[in-house]
Amino acid sequence: MDRSITEVARLAGITSRALRHYDRIGLVAPSRIGSNGYRYYDEAALVRLQRVLLLRELGVGLTEIARLLDESTDAPAALRRHLDHLRRERSRLDRRIVSVQTTIDTLTEGGTLMAETMFDGFDQTRYEEEVAERWGAAAAEEGRDWWASISPDARGAWQERLAALNADWRAAAAAGLDPAGPEAQELARRHVAWLAGIPGTPGAGADPDPDYLRGLGELYVADERFAANYGGPAGAAFVRDALTAHAANLG
Repeated sequence: MDRSITEVARLAGITSRALRHYDRIGLVAPSRIGSNGYRYYDEAALVRLQRVLLLRELGVGLTEIARLLDESTDAPAALRRHLDHLRRERSRLDRRIVSVQTTIDTLTEGGTLMAETMFDGFDQTRYEEEVAERWGAAAAEEGRDWWASISPDARGAWQERLAALNADWRAAAAAGLDPAGPEAQELARRHVAWLAGIPGTPGAGADPDPDYLRGLGELYVADERFAANYGGPAGAAFVRDALTAHAANLG
């Protein structure tokens, strides 16, 4: 049974405007348009929309989603891969919930925190495949070995440092600071220092490549997953501009 655009929007938790946009860019077309001009969606269109929404939740851009859908026309196989990912994420989030709740209970009761359990579910290696794709298998392997070699306390400190840096970036962008000004450039210096401590990436070491910094800034803007760390596209653009100014000073 065909569903109207209003019904599909309600069921999918998106707007009719978004569905019309998906139609305009050729991402999800209605199966038919009624004599009244209303769009209607059949089963195949709904499956395609489900795949689009799953990829959007992963932070994939619309242009890349269109390419992925065109390349993978076997919907059941693609959805099985999504399902495997969702199950892994559910398991990781369940572990993280237990970990955080245990920390709360321990702090409330005045007990002793166990670093060995505090960071269960905070596994950074889930990004390994993407690192390998961007910077090579050797970089992914080196990063994995580094993460596995450090203590739970060190992992926690690393995550806290990153969270503080991202929060400061968001605050600076919201304040409308000049990306080339002293406050933003101090943040850029901190960002470069953070990158330098991640083995296996082009930013590792004392002398970052200016082109790498500029490219990384563009990536923050282009990839919604990164942009979210800085409060969205505007915040990511601020980080990009600050890193670009910093790179120019490196020569």
